[in-house]
Amino acid sequence: MRRIDKRLPGDCTRRDALQLIGGMAFAGFLGNDSWSQTKGIATTQGDKRLIVHSASPHNAEPALGDLMGNWITPLESFFVRSHGRETPELDAAAFRVSVEGLVDRPLELSMSDLAALPQAEAVATLTCAGNRRREHNAVRAVSGVQWREGAIGNARWSGVPLAEMLKRAGVKSSAKHVWFESVDQIEDHGQTFPFGGSIPLEKALADHNGTPGALLALRMNGKALSSDHGFPVRTVVPGYIGARSVKWLRRIVVSDQPSPNHFLADVYKLVTEDTKLAQVEAGPIYTFPINAAICEPVAAASLKTGRQRVRGYALPPGNGTTISRIEVSSDSGASWQTAEILSPVAPYCWVLWEAAVSVDAVTRDLIVRATDSTGLIQPEVVPWNMKGYLYNAWHRVPVSVAS
Repeated sequence: MRRIDKRLPGDCTRRDALQLIGGMAFAGFLGNDSWSQTKGIATTQGDKRLIVHSASPHNAEPALGDLMGNWITPLESFFVRSHGRETPELDAAAFRVSVEGLVDRPLELSMSDLAALPQAEAVATLTCAGNRRREHNAVRAVSGVQWREGAIGNARWSGVPLAEMLKRAGVKSSAKHVWFESVDQIEDHGQTFPFGGSIPLEKALADHNGTPGALLALRMNGKALSSDHGFPVRTVVPGYIGARSVKWLRRIVVSDQPSPNHFLADVYKLVTEDTKLAQVEAGPIYTFPINAAICEPVAAASLKTGRQRVRGYALPPGNGTTISRIEVSSDSGASWQTAEILSPVAPYCWVLWEAAVSVDAVTRDLIVRATDSTGLIQPEVVPWNMKGYLYNAWHRVPVSVAS
C-alpha cells in the first residue's frame, strides 16, 4: 500500500507543518470481510456551510474562507457537482461494477470483491471545468452553474487502481479508450441517459511516481464515500477535470473509440459558437489548466492602509507538474510579491499559500498568479467560450482601502 510522502516545502513553517500533518491520518483499507456500510449515509445535502446553486440537481460550493483551513478538504467543505435531478441512494451489498468491451475476461465485481483487490491511495485535487465560470460573464454571459472560485477540493482517495482492474480483465491490443458509465440518469430534450465519459487507455494505465492514472475510489479522506460524492464507488482521475471522475460507477467499457456519451461527445468542450460543426470539431476537455485564486480577503472587503494578509490556493496544470511560485500584486500588476507556500507540493494537488502585501488609498484590487515547475505562468486573460469552461485568468479581488 502506497503512503503519501508528507515532506513539506522548505519555506513551510513548523506551525503549518504540524497543523497539516495532524489532519492527514489515514484510516486504512477495509478487507472484503469488513465491508459493512451498505448505504451512503454521510451526505452533504442540506449542509448550510455550502453555497447551494441548485438543489435538483444538487450543485454547491463552500465559502472561500472554508477552503483555507486544511490542505485536505473536509467533506463538509467539498464542492458537490451533480447532473441528474436525484442523488442516487444505492445499496452497496447489491451493487455491481462490470468490466466489458475489448477485454479477454469480462468481469462483474461486488463491493466486497473490489475491497479484496490490491489497494492504493492518491491525494488529488478535483475541480469542476466550470470553476470560476461567472467571471466569463464580464465579457459575455454564459449559461450553466454560476460557479465562483470554490468548485475545487483536495482529498485523499483510496481504492483499486484502474490499471489493476484492466490487468485482471485482459485488455485487447486494439483498445485505446476506457469508458465510464454512471447510475446517475439525466433527462434532456425528452431523452433519458446515464452520465458518463472516457479517458485514453494510456492515462488509465499510467503511474506517475506512484499515483495511479485513475482509481476506482471506495473512500474519501479515510471514510466511505458519501452519497453526494459517489457512494459506493466512483472513478478519480488525477489531473483531469471533475467530469471525468464519474460518480456512482456501474460500468467500465474498454473500446477503440472515445465514449459516445453526451457528456464527452458534446458537453465538456471549448466552443465559441452554438453549432453542430463547432461541437464536432472541438475535442473533449481532459486536463485542467494552471489556476490560482484569492480566498481571503473576500471581494469588496474594506481594508486599512498598511500590510494585509492575503491567502488562497493554486493548482498546477493536470500534466504532472507542480506549483513553483505564487505572486500577489496590490498595484494592478505593476509589481509582484512572492507568497509563502503553506502546504505540501505535489503533482495533481493544489497548494495553499499566504502573503503579506502593502495596500493604500490607491489600491483597487488584489491579484494573484501562479507559475508551475516548467515555468508556465498563469495567463493574465483567457479567451471567452460559450460554456464558461477552464477560466484561469489572473484572479482579481476588488477591495477598498481606508487610511
